[in-house]
Amino acid sequence: MADGAEDAPGVELLHGVPVTRSGSQVVLHPDRDGYPELVDQLRSAGFWVCADLCAVDYLTYDAPRGLPVGVDAERFEVVVGLIDPSSRQRLRIRVQVPGDEPTVSSISPIHPSAEAPEREAYDLFGIIFEGHPHLSRILLPDEWEGHPLRKDVPVGAIPVQFKATREIRS
Repeated sequence: MADGAEDAPGVELLHGVPVTRSGSQVVLHPDRDGYPELVDQLRSAGFWVCADLCAVDYLTYDAPRGLPVGVDAERFEVVVGLIDPSSRQRLRIRVQVPGDEPTVSSISPIHPSAEAPEREAYDLFGIIFEGHPHLSRILLPDEWEGHPLRKDVPVGAIPVQFKATREIRS
């Protein structure tokens, strides 16, 4: 948990981590170290469906991000959606990941369905998921240099390659 979050007055905690809400959905904000343990606790509590995992690059984002007191905004964020089918509840986890050390633990040993989305976040944003069973590119060729969804990649810097068109005869 981020320094000061557990001591901050008025900060709601769930499973020991700060909570915000997005509409009716609960959003949990663990630190990187507590992230896998939180996911494991939530799985034991019935949230055994990992519906989504994605990454966000906030490099050029200046607006408030709705983080609770004590949670410091970082360049990257890993966002995970979990579902408890029995109670029909959904919750979201938002983990802050610094740009100078874009690493976070893999949750694929806990939720195997997170394996491909973690590879996608690695491929497109360069976030390294420690403990992932096969962290490699999933969308781009192996020889591709860089991570195209990072905000510091200039727009239009990736050349578009068109295939030759064929004449269609009727």
